[in-house]
Amino acid sequence: MSERVYNVLFLCRANSARSIMAEAVLRKLGAAHFRAFSAGSQPSGVVHPLALKALADYEFPSEGLRSKSWDEFSAPGAPEMDFVFTVCDETAAEPCPAWPGHPMTAHWGIDDPLAVEGTKIQKERAFIQSFKYLRTRISIFLSLPLASIGALALGAKLREIGHAEGESAQGAQESDAKL
Repeated sequence: MSERVYNVLFLCRANSARSIMAEAVLRKLGAAHFRAFSAGSQPSGVVHPLALKALADYEFPSEGLRSKSWDEFSAPGAPEMDFVFTVCDETAAEPCPAWPGHPMTAHWGIDDPLAVEGTKIQKERAFIQSFKYLRTRISIFLSLPLASIGALALGAKLREIGHAEGESAQGAQESDAKL
């Protein structure tokens, strides 16, 4: 008997750093039960070199990673997604396409490492920190009992993961406003 394989899409505006790193992390850590994808609402067409460096520093493969449009995943014949996670606040605020398969969605916002100004080391540190936050969230996600948890409880858990350490400043403000 084979176990189910879930399709997961990570979204960010440019699909050049955070969503790319998330795709690479899930590809490695969840390879047995997940197929990982990433895309952007306004793809840059280039994977940022510091995102690739962060992946290499932690021995996560980057072969086949590319910046692409989310249109690839909303078109007829696209793989049906089980989960779609936004990892930047800008994309979370945009109207998303209708995803085939009616996936569960959650926002896992992390501040943009590309926005960090400073020395080369400070910029590299921002990418490493983003990578670590994504790796932690994906590890929590992988620990969920997907086959045995109800949809409402799963949705709550997915949203809760988005409030883990490293939550974007905007996401934290929105959470505080709801209290």
